[in-house]
Amino acid sequence: MFLRPDYNLKSVYEIDLDELKRIGIKAILFDLDSTLMASKSGTYSDETYSFIRSVEEKFFIAIVSNNKNPEYIKKVKAITHFPILFEACKPSTRFISKFLKDYNIDPKDCVLVGDRPLTDILCGKLLGCKTILVDSITADTEPKIVRFVRALERLSIKK
Repeated sequence: MFLRPDYNLKSVYEIDLDELKRIGIKAILFDLDSTLMASKSGTYSDETYSFIRSVEEKFFIAIVSNNKNPEYIKKVKAITHFPILFEACKPSTRFISKFLKDYNIDPKDCVLVGDRPLTDILCGKLLGCKTILVDSITADTEPKIVRFVRALERLSIKK
């Protein structure tokens, strides 16, 4: 199976918010680990926090994460002031579909941003959202084995 994200970018900071607004996007769902923060760190960098603020000026934003760790969830919730859906079970759309309905968001007006083709991008495609694939926010410091696995997974992307 080949996936084709609507946008394939180096990082979240390259997202063209004006372009998304122009094409009618009203909401942005972000994956958490390796997309907005270093995996399992539970903290946003200053650059990411500033980016989030700029996104909030134009869009409804939320996090959809597969993470299930109660202590980690508590830590992230303490520093996040917008909606979060943990235990999202991506690429399944079940919980995210309900989440979107609860917030009265039509998937066609939404973009899902993540670092994993086989969870984030596949989920977005199944939902009917636009999708943005980004590299890991910590790509420069990840272990070689993690980079290797990411490269293998990206073989599923149709260019």
